[in-house]
Amino acid sequence: MELNNLKPAKGSVKSNNKRVGRGEGSGKGGTATRGHKGAKSRSGYSKKIGFEGGQMPLQRRVPKFGFTNRNRVAYQGVNLDTLQRLVDEGKIKDTVDVNTLIENGLVSKNEPVKILGRGELKAKLKISVHKFTASAKEAIEAAGGEVVTL
Repeated sequence: MELNNLKPAKGSVKSNNKRVGRGEGSGKGGTATRGHKGAKSRSGYSKKIGFEGGQMPLQRRVPKFGFTNRNRVAYQGVNLDTLQRLVDEGKIKDTVDVNTLIENGLVSKNEPVKILGRGELKAKLKISVHKFTASAKEAIEAAGGEVVTL
């Protein structure tokens, strides 16, 4: 090994990147491989999401339709079979309220809760939430439970 044949270890040096904009002598000066004019040649250019080269983008070509009710109340649903599973696991005993459901990770804070009627409930529970479906109310009362609407 001599000074004239020293070279770095294989894979340690990656210098295959173009050095653009370093003068005319480099062959990559002037426009720095960006071509002439246009948005892509300018600094700070980034293509906007949905941009189609100046063609009217899809989200503007397709008409708007429907109606969104600003006063709609979106309830978080909890089914009876989920409540029965929590009873079986011993996580709830006899009363269920919004805080109990939040602690068990079934609903998130600050949103109203609705009990839905899927599945069957065998446990006698006193459930107090914002709303119940008719089938859920019926099933809870049939199991000997109590329904309290907040």
